[in-house]
Amino acid sequence: MNGGPSGFHNAPVTRIFVFATALFTIVFGVKGRSPRLGLSHQDIINNLRIWRVISSMFAFLSTPELLFGLYLLYYFRIFERQMGSNKYSVFILFSVILSLLFEVLALVLLKDPKLGVLASGPYGLIFASFVPFYFDIPVTSRFRIFGIHFSDKSFIYLVGLQLLLSSWKWSLVPGICGVLAGSLYHLNVFGIRRKKFPEMVASFFSRLFLSSSTSSSRTPSSGNVIGNVPSYAARQVQRNYPSSLHAPVPEPPESSVATLVSMGFDSNAARQALMRARNDINVATNILLESQAQ
Repeated sequence: MNGGPSGFHNAPVTRIFVFATALFTIVFGVKGRSPRLGLSHQDIINNLRIWRVISSMFAFLSTPELLFGLYLLYYFRIFERQMGSNKYSVFILFSVILSLLFEVLALVLLKDPKLGVLASGPYGLIFASFVPFYFDIPVTSRFRIFGIHFSDKSFIYLVGLQLLLSSWKWSLVPGICGVLAGSLYHLNVFGIRRKKFPEMVASFFSRLFLSSSTSSSRTPSSGNVIGNVPSYAARQVQRNYPSSLHAPVPEPPESSVATLVSMGFDSNAARQALMRARNDINVATNILLESQAQ
């Protein structure tokens, strides 16, 4: 399954989170503090250390976990392209905080000294992302290997399973907490799916992300960086395929938009291309490819 164009095009928040995860893991690994990371019952009840809580949200304990985790974080940038960076930032904050609270609750309720220290790393965000991946990303192809049915989404599930069981129960608990957080977001608890950061905060981070992206790449950036300005791809679609003034076109189905977004196209451009193609997804794909080629 294709996660879209390579790199962090239209995904500046994901880029910052991936780099932060890699940096925290390397720094704590070099200093020899990796074994001290992760939450335990003693940390929560007897000696709460804020630095350990914060570092445990980013730094992985081992190289295999880091590789699997970074791959999944990188792949799930498709949700930032679909939601826009503002709403995706809310999703990250909601998933990380809620999964952390679930982990603390599990440690307090279980009171099992054998549980030890929970695995460290952004398990909450990663496994919360599997919920929209299951519900919102459609299967585009199916195949069989030795009589076993697979789809183009199977590889992502296998990578997630490997990470979930990487430290057995110590990674299983944070993974389950992440799935619970993602499920609550999907159920739109407290109307969270409509929430956005205030315009002042969004504008500040938009300038920050745009300045960092333009200094590292000359590729035109998307206008959905914490905002709603039409992206470069959307402007190309508008220029090359102007709207018809005749019969109105029904609103594109969200499943069709999600399919195009999963292929790496910007959500605004995908919606406009579908309208110009009268919701024919094959024609819309050609329109988007032609606009990118120019």
